[in-house]
Amino acid sequence: ADFSTVSTTPKSGVSFTASELGRRVKSKECLRWTKSMSWAAGCKPKIENKMKRIVLIAIMTMFLPDMNTQAQTASGTKVLVAYFSHSGNTRAMARQIAEATGGDLFEIVPAAAYPAEYGAVVDQAKKEIGGGVRPALKGRLPDVGAYDVIFVGSPCWWSTVAPPVATFLADCDWAGKTVVPFMTHEGSRMGRSEEDIRKLCAGATLLGGLPLRGGAVKDSRDVVRKWVQGLNLTK
Repeated sequence: ADFSTVSTTPKSGVSFTASELGRRVKSKECLRWTKSMSWAAGCKPKIENKMKRIVLIAIMTMFLPDMNTQAQTASGTKVLVAYFSHSGNTRAMARQIAEATGGDLFEIVPAAAYPAEYGAVVDQAKKEIGGGVRPALKGRLPDVGAYDVIFVGSPCWWSTVAPPVATFLADCDWAGKTVVPFMTHEGSRMGRSEEDIRKLCAGATLLGGLPLRGGAVKDSRDVVRKWVQGLNLTK
């Protein structure tokens, strides 16, 4: 079994706005003010234009979004990040993916919680996976039809997705959707999860998944961001 473990102000100090700059340049105090700023005397248009450009660039720098991490939302692609987490590692990875895509988060929660003790959850998972059990889930499922891309995350249990994730996949209509798996593991990477997900998501396009060791998730934000960018999810 393979279970993840927890783990522009001038140097003089005088601040101003573009409108204030224009007023001062046109006023009688222009010469005195510009001298106090250690600028060349005289109110030449090129000074005004230069400063207006500086102010404009500063404003644009403050308000432009991070295009590297928000490219998907800017394109209009609607993203959902659905996941089941037992120890907390998959939840942390899901949050990093949501941050990188601007997507919505949905936690898949079984109606009956799994035991916290490692040996007990290993045994229960083995029985459920071997028997094809689809445990009931808590709460209402999201409207998958409202999204273009759905990331699906799970810890790698017995080389596949955890049973609650199988329930979620089996209960949704995936026709025309793009599904992107991600897994936390301690050696088995994706296992056979991609094959099993493909069977449960009839009609969907399945992209290559990302496996991360559970103990490495907290330091994998850059890895996740680069992976997301490489998926080319823009419409």
